Amino acid sequence: MRILIVEDDEILGQGLEAGLAMSGFTTDWVETMGDADAALRTGAFAALVLDVMLPDGTGHDLLALMRGRGDRTPVLLLTALDSLSDRVRGLDGGADDHLGKPFELAEVAARLRALARRGGAHAAAVLSHGAIVLDPARLSATMAGRPVALSRREFSILHALMEHPGKIVSRLQLEDRIYGFSSGVESNAVEVHIHNLRQKFGRETIATVRGLGYRLGGEAP
Repeated sequence: MRILIVEDDEILGQGLEAGLAMSGFTTDWVETMGDADAALRTGAFAALVLDVMLPDGTGHDLLALMRGRGDRTPVLLLTALDSLSDRVRGLDGGADDHLGKPFELAEVAARLRALARRGGAHAAAVLSHGAIVLDPARLSATMAGRPVALSRREFSILHALMEHPGKIVSRLQLEDRIYGFSSGVESNAVEVHIHNLRQKFGRETIATVRGLGYRLGGEAP
């Protein structure tokens, strides 16, 4: 389950990232509303952990943007402002749950699992391309019915390509998908993962479009 953490406090952000990873979640962590908006536009997340106070806006502002464009990703709002009026404002503004600071990581994880169960109607659809089937909810892939073991980053790249069948996905978009918006990027990481995916699914599965990026299916013309 892939979670986007939006928290500008470095200690708290690192703690959430590490704690949720230990609970079995895949996490991306960003520190600003702008980076969070960019992440949501380029990737699919099971839920958001969203701080209210951010350097370039508020969690309420991001919620308004999301819901205004039809993004129904479940949101767990975190805030030190935990009065009744604050909770009502967050929930009425589009949040699905609210948790006051300080909090326990175990409760954050439990609330995210509950959001995922309640948000099943919005769960990412199973994707298919020829003999390849990708299930984002289960983080599983099959080829002609046989399971194929993928690393997290291989899965993320294949997911990005299968979300846009036949369309070119740039290297920068793939880097954003596999590294999130807070990690250093290795210079040849995308090429390495594309090579591994071709080894597992066949060279013709992913085409390189020179100077532009990659797309599913066949050699580029």
